[in-house]
Amino acid sequence: MSGSTVLAIVAMALATYATRISGFLVGHWLPVAGPVRRAFDALPIAVLTALIAPVILSGRAEMAGALVATALALRAPMLVALVGGIVTVAAVRAMA
Repeated sequence: MSGSTVLAIVAMALATYATRISGFLVGHWLPVAGPVRRAFDALPIAVLTALIAPVILSGRAEMAGALVATALALRAPMLVALVGGIVTVAAVRAMA
């Protein structure tokens, strides 16, 4: 592993740690009602969307898998939705 790779990993680890510890350091100063509460409630969904959206938009197979997984998640257990999405991505990639 090159030095720049190790440096990048350490920098990402420090950035992750800083964002997590900052909640403990400044959290007691933030109000826990009103718009701040609504923002904190929406934060996990926003982060998940920011992580998943680029992958979904990267190709046809990923888009198809996301659509199948979403449709299955509305009617079936989450494990079924996950497996359905994975199988769909694999099938579309195999056909290409």
